[in-house]
Amino acid sequence: MRSLSGYMSFLLIVGLMLSCNSNNNKLGSDYKGWTNYAGTKDGARYSESEVITLANVNKLKVAWTYSSNDKDADNRTQNQCNPIMVKGVLYGTTPTLKLFALNAVTGKQQWLFDPATVDTSVKHDPYAFYKINRGVVYWEDGDQKRIFYNVGNKVYGINADNGQPAIQFGNKGHIDMTENVGRMVHSFVASTTPGIIYRDVLIMGVRVAESQDAAPAPIRAYDVHTGKLRWSFNTIPHPGEKGYDTWEDKNAWKSLGGANNWSGMSVDEKRGIVYVPTGSVGGDFYGGYRKGKNLYANSLIALDAATGKYIWHFQFVHHDLWDRDLPANPNLVTIKHNGKTIDAVAQITKHGYIFMFDRETGEPIFPIKETPVPTTGLPGEQPWPTQPIPTLPEPFARQKFGPEDVTDISPEVHKAMMEKYLKVKNRVMFSPPSKEGGWIFPGFDGGGEWGGAAVDQQTKILYINSSELPWAQVMIDVPKNDNKDHTLAGAGHVFYNKYCISCHGIDQKGNDSTIPGLTDLNKKYNETQVQTIINNGRNMMPAFKGIADEEKKAIVAFLLKTPEKEATGPVRTTKPLPAKAQGGLPDPPYTMVGYDRFLDKDGYPGIKPPWGTLNAVNLETGKLLWKVPLGEYAELTKKGIPVTGTETYGGPLVTKGGLVFIAATKDEKIRAFDKSTGKVVWEAKLPAAGYATPACYEIDGKQFIVISCGGGKIGSKSDDTYVAFSL
Repeated sequence: MRSLSGYMSFLLIVGLMLSCNSNNNKLGSDYKGWTNYAGTKDGARYSESEVITLANVNKLKVAWTYSSNDKDADNRTQNQCNPIMVKGVLYGTTPTLKLFALNAVTGKQQWLFDPATVDTSVKHDPYAFYKINRGVVYWEDGDQKRIFYNVGNKVYGINADNGQPAIQFGNKGHIDMTENVGRMVHSFVASTTPGIIYRDVLIMGVRVAESQDAAPAPIRAYDVHTGKLRWSFNTIPHPGEKGYDTWEDKNAWKSLGGANNWSGMSVDEKRGIVYVPTGSVGGDFYGGYRKGKNLYANSLIALDAATGKYIWHFQFVHHDLWDRDLPANPNLVTIKHNGKTIDAVAQITKHGYIFMFDRETGEPIFPIKETPVPTTGLPGEQPWPTQPIPTLPEPFARQKFGPEDVTDISPEVHKAMMEKYLKVKNRVMFSPPSKEGGWIFPGFDGGGEWGGAAVDQQTKILYINSSELPWAQVMIDVPKNDNKDHTLAGAGHVFYNKYCISCHGIDQKGNDSTIPGLTDLNKKYNETQVQTIINNGRNMMPAFKGIADEEKKAIVAFLLKTPEKEATGPVRTTKPLPAKAQGGLPDPPYTMVGYDRFLDKDGYPGIKPPWGTLNAVNLETGKLLWKVPLGEYAELTKKGIPVTGTETYGGPLVTKGGLVFIAATKDEKIRAFDKSTGKVVWEAKLPAAGYATPACYEIDGKQFIVISCGGGKIGSKSDDTYVAFSL
């Protein structure tokens, strides 16, 4: 009897463990719900719901709308949130980073958390946070239910039932992502993409500056109950860590930052592995102070999710000089290959490739060739001589931009754009940055971007949208200014050239509608307001708190054209102040002229269409199945020009019902495509552009498609509406 009793106790314990694991798995891979960012922890963006089908999708109607009423009237806000749905409640964020809970069937608000109520700096400072958020994280254990979400450099733990801070978590409800990084942080840190849960740890990445003073950005895991740090993985290895010996400068970890995960992660819960894509090391376009491959930048890193222990990695770009961050969380999928069943991980890139690996070993599914590339760089630069190119899958974006590809929308536009094209001399991918210039194609924003890819878990077909717009990369010597009259504005011109020129340009005119001009700043803002924006960032502009106060005052004087005032102290001369955040590194000798989109006089891309595409790729064969334009300029269609597509921001979702849903386009529409053919089978007009990834869930036999309509990018109007569609 004792033996039977012991056996029954054992079965009870096992049953409880399975019950807990079942709950965790349900939250991780419930393909009829949308319980995680990207739907499930495998990053699939897939729904097995088939209430909405090819046969009835044309009957889709608006089920409800929700407006948070906090959009910016001047079209400066965005909302890129992919909301989640758990047990009938939809959780998401607003343009000003309030957190909400809605009835997922009716859209009625249940509660709203405003971070300004717990942080007085937000209450009195409208620019206190970097206002981009792409999703939230749900966790529960018994009666404890929490939403973890990012607000600038803070991660809040919020009670999912009532919207109040969980004071047991971290510092009375939040943790600070500027802490536990290994050294002092002088430049901005913000989490824009949600972390991911494995058992009882919250694994987080961050966005950091892309300049040479970027903060270090280790991957960190926190106890979901207490907020205490459980483990940390240094993406720029410290002494004694794997990869440290690959760095020529053995003190790189002390002075350099970046190599950060800003684009999200995926988890294989069965194996306990988290897959972490990273960006480049700080100092995007000049690497003279970071010689070598720069591990673990631009890499997919497989880590033990419970401990942070290294398992394997693959680097996609060696010594990145082109801002080729890995832009989205990877997709986990099980495929048949060479007669074997393989659990694989697929990673999209900005340059239009899909790389695939065995999840356990990191072995490539298809051969990857180290391909020779140009190596003539700027003085002091040492470009890496090869870059990895996959033989398969076939690329989802065009890989070259030649003179024959320049727009021919009209003879006049063709002539003007050809003249502009010929001024940029280097036209081969991975040409090092130079004063002669080079074409980044696909552009700095992809190709693939943060919206990610969707994978049909039945057919093993990946769906990915792509922007097809070239950007020019032209380098110059950092301009000199002797400031002979020793004015504060003169010194500010020096510091403008140091910190601001790469985005806002030599002439301060910015770049089209993405980066605003600063020439008339004194007509809009006073000194205090400009200081606030520099300190805290605004929209896509990061915070520059690490700039010395004397430098900021000088920059403000220069931008506001302050009447002549003599500079004092260290800003009297033209010698830059010491850069504390750079660990003693000298300032880069070169800077990029600006983020220059190749647009014609009317704002259309200067390349022949398509300008935005939706693509289907078979992950088992590696073959591109179809490519169709995504988005439309109605005025061009009326002229008889075939549908061109537009730039796209946001991603797709694919359903078992035979459909791919995606917004993402400048024309403010959401569309459904036949997933087999790429044919548009339904579309609807949105209140504003849906630069986000739709969510999909089924409740009581009713399927919903929900999209955040935030707009605000590339000249689009801003909004604060979520729209839900159903039959």
